[in-house]
Amino acid sequence: MTATDRFTAFVDRAHAAGRLVVQPRMGFGELRRMRAGLAAVREADATTVGTVTLDSYTRCLDDGAARRALRDDPAGLNGFPLLAHGVPAVRALLQDCSSAAFPVQIRHGTPRPLRLFRAMAEAGADATEGGPVSYCLPYGRVPLARAVAEWSAGCELLAAQPVPPHIETFGGCMLGQLCPPSLLVALAVLEAMFFQEHGLRGISLSYAQQIHQGQDLEALAALRRLAGERLSTTHHVVLYTFMGVFPRTEDGSRRLLAESARLAVHGGAERLVVKTPAEAHRIPTVEENVAALEYAASVAATTSDGADGPRATSSGLYEEARTLVDAALETGRTIGDCLVRAFARGVLDVPYCLHPDNANRARATIDTRSMLGWSRAGGMPVAAGGAAPVTAHHLTELLTFNRRRFDSDARRHPLRSAS
Repeated sequence: MTATDRFTAFVDRAHAAGRLVVQPRMGFGELRRMRAGLAAVREADATTVGTVTLDSYTRCLDDGAARRALRDDPAGLNGFPLLAHGVPAVRALLQDCSSAAFPVQIRHGTPRPLRLFRAMAEAGADATEGGPVSYCLPYGRVPLARAVAEWSAGCELLAAQPVPPHIETFGGCMLGQLCPPSLLVALAVLEAMFFQEHGLRGISLSYAQQIHQGQDLEALAALRRLAGERLSTTHHVVLYTFMGVFPRTEDGSRRLLAESARLAVHGGAERLVVKTPAEAHRIPTVEENVAALEYAASVAATTSDGADGPRATSSGLYEEARTLVDAALETGRTIGDCLVRAFARGVLDVPYCLHPDNANRARATIDTRSMLGWSRAGGMPVAAGGAAPVTAHHLTELLTFNRRRFDSDARRHPLRSAS
């Protein structure tokens, strides 16, 4: 048996103690600022894990641009240039800031992670995340088959470490919004199965908060059930505060964050990745990240997970997600092969995703119950509602649904305090 990695062990201990782990999405170009940010998150009044989010140049493997930006304007980078800093500097950063009591996840966003995984392994990272589908289809034009091949090699490299790091599938966050929950659940499970197939043993499965709390509760239950059926590895569920168009008002943003914290508790998620009220305007500061963590933790701590909480819908979401997983698994021999073939045949199809390897025949909409559903199924084995085609104006309305709802609530019922 491989020893349990620090990230997995920390989340398991916190969950056993009844505490929700909260985590920022934070990255800075300069080592000094990154170290200060990790220290502030570690000292926050919450049960936290650290995050090092990489910059866009590094995600695109543009080493030259990352090095120039680090030299000329490091404060202007939108994340941490891991490869430009080099393994020794990153190893020193992690040794200074991370521990069994504060593990750190490196978040990257690239469909071609092999070089990054090699550097993470050499630097001693506790955890990383992503996936061959979720970090390929939304982010560029890298062929899915190439992404699957490189993720296969990268996962095997990580699995060969004395203590393999934890890995989180990003499949449940596909496009951030307007992806029906059954597909999010199916993609999260398929990517987790891919990780397991390549030898990784500490796994988490993501799900991004959408627009209807009851539907999200049903999705979290379906994700946990399906993961329990398909995985033999240690795993937990991580919820993301809504990742789409964010409220513009501070009150609206805080209401949305609070709803995600309550959703995490009621849905049994072990970890919550938060957003801040600054999201609609700019990259948040360290202080804003810490404030969001502490606020989410305080809401979670005062939320009961008893029978008086919100009710999950009963729409057959688990059955639909299982059908999608089974249909994908019928297309190939390995999980990676199944993913490539399923998208090529339209058995899996992400609505509004323009990647050339995505069929882009499926469409999603928000129904009269404010629930996400299929308006057109394409070649997927799911039932579509038969709604009218989504126009450009209607799509804009769909994308801004949560922003308008939470900002409207904030105007009608202002929060008493911003603390």
